[in-house]
Amino acid sequence: MSPDRTILAYDRITTDDPETTFVSCLEFFRAHGPVSALGIACFGPLNLDPSSTDYGAIHSTPKKGWSGANPKQWFEKRLSIPVSIETDVNAALLAERAWGAAKDARSAVYITVGTGIGAGLYANGDIVGKPHHPEFGHIPVERHPDDLDFKGLCPYHQNCLEGMASANALWTRYGDPEKLAGDHIGWRIIADYMAQACQSLILTIRPEKILLGGGLMQATHIIPHTQDRVIGRLKGYAGISHQEIRSVIGSPELGDNAGLLGGFYMGQSWGVEGKRD
Repeated sequence: MSPDRTILAYDRITTDDPETTFVSCLEFFRAHGPVSALGIACFGPLNLDPSSTDYGAIHSTPKKGWSGANPKQWFEKRLSIPVSIETDVNAALLAERAWGAAKDARSAVYITVGTGIGAGLYANGDIVGKPHHPEFGHIPVERHPDDLDFKGLCPYHQNCLEGMASANALWTRYGDPEKLAGDHIGWRIIADYMAQACQSLILTIRPEKILLGGGLMQATHIIPHTQDRVIGRLKGYAGISHQEIRSVIGSPELGDNAGLLGGFYMGQSWGVEGKRD
């Protein structure tokens, strides 16, 4: 990617075991280099503590063979360049703050809703949670009255956001989301859970932007439904107006490239400043 964010070369590599996947990526970088710095937007949970000997390692994950893999250290060793790593949602948030829907926002949140749910939070000049990162997908939610019989998909917490509102959770209840009508009860249930998450964020850190991304949030009706439910739940508390809620909660601007651009942002920060800001 060039300094003006033009994508110079692109490839989509199938996720296999860590070694196979890393080698395929390495071949790509060597074919299209030279590369002066690298930013990795990675699925979590991650070790993001710079003082740790395992900085950059993936913690216990259901992805077979990936627990303990360390993409940061693997690529540093083989490319001999600075490598920065963040969770995919944190990286997407950094890109949206730099160039997208949260540009220059003093506080912002990026929530991705796909097979799982994750969130990145920015406030007071930095990503929230360092040297760790939020596991926002596992906050508890109050069950929707029309959803009392669903057990939830999370193996750790029955009533957590990810277990109740992920794409997999919607599919398990009602089948392919792309085949559900806009007024289907499933969408109203998901919107209510997402509204609970947004309500918690608004009452906790009062972010200027909450961006709802990921595959499930591409449905045109889901964000308006979520805004409506936040309005219904907050009931005007603390002078938080309907207009403010609709202004705060919205869609990312960078689409599928948010994570890619987040990686570029991190790599550019290393290359220009010698460190991740």
